[in-house]
This record gives sequence, C-alpha cells and structure tokens, in this order.
Amino acid sequence: MSDRKEWNYTPELPLGVNPLFQRPWKPVEIFRWYWDSWFPLSINLGIVALACLSYVYASPTLEQATTPGLWIGLIWLRNCILATVLAHGLHMVFHRYALQGTEHKFDPRPYPRDGRIFSFGNQLRDNIFWAIASGVTIWSGYEALIWWSMANGYAPTLTWAQNPVWFVVIFFLIPIWESFYFYWIHRVLHSDLFYRFHALHHRNTDIGPWSGLSMHPVEHLFYFGTVFVHFLLPTHPVHLICHLMFYGLYAIITHTGFEGVWAGGRKRLHLGNFHHQLHHRYFEVNYGTLEIPWDKLFGTFHDGSPEGKAMMRERLKTRKR
Repeated sequence: MSDRKEWNYTPELPLGVNPLFQRPWKPVEIFRWYWDSWFPLSINLGIVALACLSYVYASPTLEQATTPGLWIGLIWLRNCILATVLAHGLHMVFHRYALQGTEHKFDPRPYPRDGRIFSFGNQLRDNIFWAIASGVTIWSGYEALIWWSMANGYAPTLTWAQNPVWFVVIFFLIPIWESFYFYWIHRVLHSDLFYRFHALHHRNTDIGPWSGLSMHPVEHLFYFGTVFVHFLLPTHPVHLICHLMFYGLYAIITHTGFEGVWAGGRKRLHLGNFHHQLHHRYFEVNYGTLEIPWDKLFGTFHDGSPEGKAMMRERLKTRKR
C-alpha cells in the first residue's frame, strides 16, 4: 500500500517537535508554539474554564471532603457527564452524521467497526464501556482520594492569596508534566510485562473520540496515576480538577480521528493528533507527545514522512535480529 493510499489526510509533513528543543533556538517560533497552544481559542483554555466551573458548581468543599460521603458520587457523575457529552458529541458530529465530511479524517477506514476483538462485538460499544466503567471511575476515584488527602492535611495545598503568580503558572505546567509523565508510563505499558493490559487500547487501529479513554483498568491506574504529584507539589483543588480533566478530556479530543474543526476552508480549532495516530497504526513509534520530544532522543520518533517510515522499519528489523 502506498503512503498516498495509506492515509486519507495528513497535516503538513514532516511533523515538527516543540521548537524549544530544536537548535538553533528561534525565539519567534518558540513564542508561536506556546501562544498557539493556549490562545486565543484552544482546548487548553477550554479545559481550564471547565475545571473552574466544575470547582464552583459541581465539587465538594474541603470541609465536606474531610470524610467520605455523597460528594464522591457527585465527582463521578460530573466527570461521567462531561466525558459523555464531549465524546459522544464529537462522535455524532464527526462519525455518526459526518457533518464535516471525511476530507480531514486521517484514517481512510470507517469508525466504528465490528469484530470479535471488541467487547460486545462492536468498537463503539467496546470503547464506551471501558471509557465509562473503568476510565471515569478510576479518574474520579483518584480525584476523590486527593480531595480527601488535601482536606485532611496529607497533601499540601495552595491558595490564590498565598501566591497568585504560582497559582496561575501551575495551569501552564500541566501540559508539560503530561508530556513528561505520559512518555514514561507509555513505555512501561509497552513492555512485555504490561502490554497484555495496554493491548485493549490498541484494539483501536483506527480511532474515534470514545477510543481515547478505552483502556484496561490496570492501564487507567497508570494513566491517571499522574495525580500523585499532588502529594509533592502544593496545589489547589481546581488544579487537581484541571489536571485530571486534561488527562481525561484531552484523551477524548486527541482521538477524534480528524485534525480539527474546519469552516470556510480554514481550521478553526485543532483537535486530532496525527503524531499519536501514527502510534495507533504502527504501535512502536511516538510513545510520547511533541511537547517534550523523548521519542527523538530515544530513536522512536516517526514524523509521518516516507523517510520516517523507512527509519521505523529499519529500527524494527534491527531489534528483531
């Protein structure tokens, strides 16, 4: 199969990593990278806004969180509603009714598919079950644990009044920590010991929004284990909510299977992630993200080009010898 037929759509190739990690430094490109990640309209800002609204209207107080109670169920219900509205909304727009067509869909194959490899014999039902039953439950369980820990003094806390600058900076550090943490736990999940669990997520060689959180419970324990950094770093509950939403909701958004929302011939909002789509196709490339290019350092980077594919094939041949 030729590269032209292999993908229905590709962004501009080869893929480039964060210019902060390229030499020589180009300050304008570095500034543009971070500006485009956050402003003027971005998924990152949307998640911060959702976290703030959730903290105010759908979360316990620290006083309430000192003892287990119905507030734990409130957290699960809030996260379940957000994940369902986002994932199924994107599914209906991009896949069920194809309101944007297929011009900017990465994989030419339709989503969802049927097959015995999937729970209940159907990819969509499989994805929804694992995303809600395991994903939202473990996400919410970890959030409740840290709420309780903050309320009882086992996890350090920070308020706006104590340090407003650091309070804001933490939001910007979350994607950087995500890139660092995700690469390393992803490599562990691809090890011989743990891949049997990660294989459930890799049933999805073509992906849809519900695929993002479709994981085995063991993988969810690793994935949302990012939250334990709150035992080391003083944070506020709104940072905790935002941090876990970034892992939960961002996974849904980046598995849309489309590059973004297009209107009037222009991309209005970036959604999909071709870098990670390559991982779902080839498995042994692009374990991390473009924010911190660990893959380039360890020789597992696939930039989407024919040259990148040739390098991947040569590396895999060498590894099998």
